Amino acid sequence: MHRGLFITFEGGEGTGKSTQILKLGAKLREQGIDVLVTREPGGSAPAEEIRKEIVSGDVGRWSPLAETLLVNAARDSHLRETIRPALRQGKVVLCDRFMDSTRAYQGVAGGVEESLVDALEKLVVGETRPDLTLILDLDPDLGLARAKATENRFELKDREFHSRLRSAYLGIARSEPHRCKIIDASASSEQVFSAIWQLARPLLSRIQ
Repeated sequence: MHRGLFITFEGGEGTGKSTQILKLGAKLREQGIDVLVTREPGGSAPAEEIRKEIVSGDVGRWSPLAETLLVNAARDSHLRETIRPALRQGKVVLCDRFMDSTRAYQGVAGGVEESLVDALEKLVVGETRPDLTLILDLDPDLGLARAKATENRFELKDREFHSRLRSAYLGIARSEPHRCKIIDASASSEQVFSAIWQLARPLLSRIQ
């Protein structure tokens, strides 16, 4: 459905996704590859407005169901305005969070019915699915300690929520092993990036 390459970064709070996605973007640009780095919620003007509403405020501001609806509204805009046009242009799209975050945060950890999450994913995402999903795995306590400098309402959720979140991501990886790869985020930043590069590099032949 597209000529580019779509790679998503997933994981709980403080796993280093934002750092690693920038590293990969820089590495690809060094090789003359056209790269778009984006994020969810966000990635388009309307989606960034929705992001402000989702991540800010009191921890109980939104129910998991409301979050599910909001993130899918943002994702619809993001896909239409940013991701799909970039893929049609043959770019490598690197996205900090995507559909698996909804499955993990609102679905498994939040308790929203899987059938609803799946139905919205099918409707909004359709065939624009990642070619590779890198799941950065880290003990929740360590991740939350790392994330304190960028606190948002999801980081304020209790320890049990973050434990369910980690289990959710590991479950997603087990269910789709060809797409999802687990990275040990407790290693050094250089070691984490080396593991990411070994997984991403073979896919570049698709666009070269």
